[in-house]
Amino acid sequence: MTILMERRSSRLMWAILGLVLLADALDVIDATVTNIAAPTIARELGGGESLIKWLGAAYMLAMGVLLVVGGRLGDKFGQRRLFLIGMSGFTAASAVAGLAPGPALLIVARVAQGAFGALLLPQGMSIMMKAFSGDMLAKAFGLFGPILGLSSVGGPVLAGFVIGADLFGLSWRPIFLVNVVLGGAGLVIAARILPRDDGDRSTVVDGWGSGLLAVTMIGLLYGLIEGSTNGWTAIPVASIAAGLLSFAAFARRQRTATHPLVTPSLLRNRGFTSGMLVGLTVFAAGTGLIFVLSLFMQEGLHAGPRDASLGLVPLTLGLIAAGFAAMGGLVAKFGRTLVFIGLAVVLAGCGWVLALVDRSGTSLGLGAPAPALFVIGAGIGLCFATIPAVALGDASPEEAGSASGSLSSIQQLSSAIGSAAVTSIFFQAATSGFGHAMKVSLVVVLAVTALSLPVVALMPRAAPSDQ
Repeated sequence: MTILMERRSSRLMWAILGLVLLADALDVIDATVTNIAAPTIARELGGGESLIKWLGAAYMLAMGVLLVVGGRLGDKFGQRRLFLIGMSGFTAASAVAGLAPGPALLIVARVAQGAFGALLLPQGMSIMMKAFSGDMLAKAFGLFGPILGLSSVGGPVLAGFVIGADLFGLSWRPIFLVNVVLGGAGLVIAARILPRDDGDRSTVVDGWGSGLLAVTMIGLLYGLIEGSTNGWTAIPVASIAAGLLSFAAFARRQRTATHPLVTPSLLRNRGFTSGMLVGLTVFAAGTGLIFVLSLFMQEGLHAGPRDASLGLVPLTLGLIAAGFAAMGGLVAKFGRTLVFIGLAVVLAGCGWVLALVDRSGTSLGLGAPAPALFVIGAGIGLCFATIPAVALGDASPEEAGSASGSLSSIQQLSSAIGSAAVTSIFFQAATSGFGHAMKVSLVVVLAVTALSLPVVALMPRAAPSDQ
């Protein structure tokens, strides 16, 4: 009887792990599919440059603003309940995105996807920490890297092949509608297997802080996108000013709130704040670069979505390989030195692509930049894996939870800013040709990456020993 119960328990844990991996994979895929699909969607729905800029930014904006709040809500109302709400909302939002008749509803659906994803994702880790044994946790963490790595490759490739296949004459729509099938299956499984928990109603969620952060990001992003697309009139300028004022109010709120989103002592920690600044610039530059490379391949080199997705595979493979190498022991061995190395590799790769584009312009063959893109991906992978780990080096155990959540939100929010900002620069420069636009974008990424190098020296020397 004992052996039978152990087998059932083991099967249940593997089922929960599969469910959590599905939720995380859906997030990674939906964060990346629009990198390839954006030009096709904009051509078919209208919306032009503005829609292209918002497709990725809207998703990452909502995710970043609500990610920490999602974890707190799970603590308060129970992880199972929030997982089910998040999966239901994400599935419904995906259906709306796939059926959207116009750009406005599609952007609203992307915001909803990110918002419900932010409710969904934190619950999986909490459920596993409570339900899994130590050995099972080790096995689970060992599977996260490969599955999410495959998802990051699979998102753009899936988008490219789905659009190229034009399934049922639906063009780009199946890239969202497939979530209805996967999310629906996940919802049924979650309702059956997730352990029940009531949560702790005494947990406090800083609603004011969350609201101020949301106003900050919406103001800044709307102003940036509207101003770069339709001119710097009073509306985008006022939007950016409102965002900056809201950020000042948010910073004050974090110092005075009883239960702030960010532990105030972290903001006085030089190593952590330096890590946040480096992460903000590097995540923004890296995400924006990947987006404009896709645009350049499709708009400048006239590649179809499928060929463009395959053209970006070397970059993604470099990112995954370097990320695995970093977390496999290099972070523990080299600490912040690995961030310097990653940034240097990104600079070398961008310089290589810049030389290729400068020489060949839009006559560049689609496969010509593949080695350089692998180098860029390797540099980005080293940075993305190492910066969050090293930034926690000086955080105390009491600060670790807030610090980790803050870094996760920073990664999403800076990715939203980067995709919007670098794309805006690309389209502004495209009036002189797409080859010129790609060169200008690369120069901006090179400059931002170089400027972050001195700040790395202020980060902690090493990641926490238990990282």
